[in-house]
Amino acid sequence: MHAYESVSTWRQPEPAPASDARTALVGGIAETVSRRSPGRLRVAIDGFTASGKTSFGHELAAALRGLGRPTLRATMDDFKNPWREARERGYDRISGPGYYRNAYDFVSARELLLDPAGPEGSGEVVLCAHDPLTGEDHRDKVVRAAGDAVLVVDSVFAFRPEYDACWDYRIWLEVDAGVSPARGIARDVAIEGVGEATRLHRDRYHPALALYLEEVGPRGRADVVIDNTDFANPRIVPAPGP
Repeated sequence: MHAYESVSTWRQPEPAPASDARTALVGGIAETVSRRSPGRLRVAIDGFTASGKTSFGHELAAALRGLGRPTLRATMDDFKNPWREARERGYDRISGPGYYRNAYDFVSARELLLDPAGPEGSGEVVLCAHDPLTGEDHRDKVVRAAGDAVLVVDSVFAFRPEYDACWDYRIWLEVDAGVSPARGIARDVAIEGVGEATRLHRDRYHPALALYLEEVGPRGRADVVIDNTDFANPRIVPAPGP
């Protein structure tokens, strides 16, 4: 079954199976998604920073292909405003509020990715607008989504109003307090170093997430909430409310 992947260099490998319990949970979500419609679908995986969104997206896409559905994988990290444009236009992307308000290119995400991948869209989909590591523009790289393809997108802030109407299924990944910054810092140390990784999560990412939780209430918008604190034993939990 065909799988289209983003050309971005900002990638994580598909994880090895962690447990039978995790495989069963992901498989159940895939079946629920697939039953939504035989036509094209768009799935958002949102949650705390470093809650496991990308890994879950890879696993879900693989499970959907196992059900006979072609997939497309994308991340909103590939639909951010370039740093150069932010500087030229005087955008704040350093603070938490600045990151939340200004980092993402909502117009390109809608026009190139989400609208064409929808059930009434053209099917001509761009999976990466701007590589966040190399700075390369990939808007000319278009793939053709089959009529029954499922687009799986991982992102923080996925349920904000600029995107929310585009999703056919919304997944929220929950983790215990303290897990998100610890995982995020550990993930980013290799690129940023300990001090800078700690500062980024403390001063930018987590204040931005707090603003998102306050303004949007994303947990309450999800079709399913999954506690992903224990990677080998995720579990579906009641939505805790906004």
